[in-house]
Amino acid sequence: MDEKEFTHLTQSGVHMVEVGDKPIIKRTALAQGRIKLQKETIDLIEKGELKKGNVLTTAQIAAIQAVKNTPQMIPLCHPIPIGGVEVEFEVNPESIEVTVQVSSTGKTGVEMEAITGVSVGLLTIWDMVKSVEKDENGQYPSTAITDIGVIRKEKIEL
Repeated sequence: MDEKEFTHLTQSGVHMVEVGDKPIIKRTALAQGRIKLQKETIDLIEKGELKKGNVLTTAQIAAIQAVKNTPQMIPLCHPIPIGGVEVEFEVNPESIEVTVQVSSTGKTGVEMEAITGVSVGLLTIWDMVKSVEKDENGQYPSTAITDIGVIRKEKIEL
């Protein structure tokens, strides 16, 4: 296997990698993650009975905002032109899966934007349901965010 290197590290510290000479191509990335919740919480979400409002719509907006603001949160991430963002949910009896697809036409990839969108979408769900997920001691014994990852990324030459 070829020796891999950390491209953001230099002799003097860190730097933002130069992408100016790279070709402009269409790029997409698909990321996913999951939040484990109590069955009762899932029922409240599906019935729209949580006091904070529509959980999935709010998480969808939060995920899109996170995609657009990724370079402000990840220090060495390049600002890129976002072409589109799709956020989808799969509601299961004990979990919700969040999937974010991001597309861009530019010189660097969109996987950081996709996983940031997933992460913030999941965190938003947690924030909106925390009052019903807490146990009698104010803890979250069954709530967990898991399995965040990039499922696929693609480059399509123009």
